[in-house]
Amino acid sequence: MSDQTAPRMIFVNLPVGDLPAAIAFYEAVGAVRNDDFADDTSQMISFSDTIHAMLTTRERFATFTPRPIANAHEVAQIGLALTAVDRQAVDDFVERALAMGGTEPNPVQDYGFMYSRGFADLDGHMWDSVWMDVEAALAANKND
Repeated sequence: MSDQTAPRMIFVNLPVGDLPAAIAFYEAVGAVRNDDFADDTSQMISFSDTIHAMLTTRERFATFTPRPIANAHEVAQIGLALTAVDRQAVDDFVERALAMGGTEPNPVQDYGFMYSRGFADLDGHMWDSVWMDVEAALAANKND
């Protein structure tokens, strides 16, 4: 039986076209390199103690699956979201991504109790940054 109280970790595997550029991009938005899990085809980066991404060259990624690797500039294969402490942190996160060459594919979503902005990285992988006033969101949900 597993320990349900232990925090679970997530490792998002992302195929990238230019590994050094992808590493620089994610470091600029606040991720931290973990060189214990890196080689010339992959690099682990961390957003927190439990949220990690493996940036992997497309060639290496192709060894993990017989399926074709999606071109994230052309198709949406996944949407990733990270929480933020407030609206300003949402904006700061996205602005750092844009300054490094990311794009903002969708308009800002502002519902009062929730604020969200997103970016696509250099390879087209889409990330959102979300702030939410949970109590206000629950109250709004009860009124619907």
